[in-house]
Amino acid sequence: MSSIPPRYAVSGHPVGDTTGDTAAVTRPAFPVLPAPREAGEPGPVLAFAHRGGAAHPDLVGLENTRRAFQHAYDLGYRWLETDVHVSRDGCLVAFHDPILERVTDGAGLIESLTMAQLAELRIGGEESVPRLEELLEAFPDARFNIDLKSPEGARPLAALLERTGSTDRVIVGSFSRPRIREFRAASGGRVATAAAPSEIVRFIALPMPLAAWRLDPTVCALQVPERRGRLRVVTPRLIARAHRAGLHVHVWTVDEPADIERLVAAGVDGVMTDRTDTLRTVLQRLGRWEEPR
Repeated sequence: MSSIPPRYAVSGHPVGDTTGDTAAVTRPAFPVLPAPREAGEPGPVLAFAHRGGAAHPDLVGLENTRRAFQHAYDLGYRWLETDVHVSRDGCLVAFHDPILERVTDGAGLIESLTMAQLAELRIGGEESVPRLEELLEAFPDARFNIDLKSPEGARPLAALLERTGSTDRVIVGSFSRPRIREFRAASGGRVATAAAPSEIVRFIALPMPLAAWRLDPTVCALQVPERRGRLRVVTPRLIARAHRAGLHVHVWTVDEPADIERLVAAGVDGVMTDRTDTLRTVLQRLGRWEEPR
């Protein structure tokens, strides 16, 4: 007979019964996110500016720059999505690739250069490589979704969030389970995290409430593509199961109006986009855009 840890409150099945998929699990709350909505419940959909809106016509070639995030902020976005790498001297920078060639006038690995050297480079010939701390300071009322890319970034990121008082306005995720586990340990469970891909697979495969019980208590969201190849990831069952477990479902990266409309109708909680203009227009038309306060 299984034992359900006290960090979760479980209803819908007796303790020890993990065979049903209708058990509801109340997870620890983090102030960064509202509670997931029930099916059909109206309300705003969280709009994430992916890398600041990487495919917006005004920002081509300027992803993850201060200018891109300011552009998204001025459009009304209060969720900014970015990636984090670590320079040779331990500075956290907002940058997607491990190498510099695709978007800058530099070359080589980010981790091989100091912050002073990175500051000399230009993204799209115009913008500097921003430090994560700079972005947190520049947009104090924004929330950040941070993809932890660097193997060496977990502890520096936890320390930066603690030092800047930002622990309650970020979600941290990673495609690497060991990396996100290291971050969770370093941050002492005080920062909301997204499930790693392997954790999502296990969440789908296991029966409820065991599936929710096996997730780390800091997990507040499943952040997934709508499809992975020919496999449909975002399904009514996944959304319903996530909501019963107290989890959000955020879908990346969605740029087409029809796709946005379909996902919103399905009940997802958030959409990440490179086309910040398109997502805002669609959500406004549907009455699901949240104007900044």
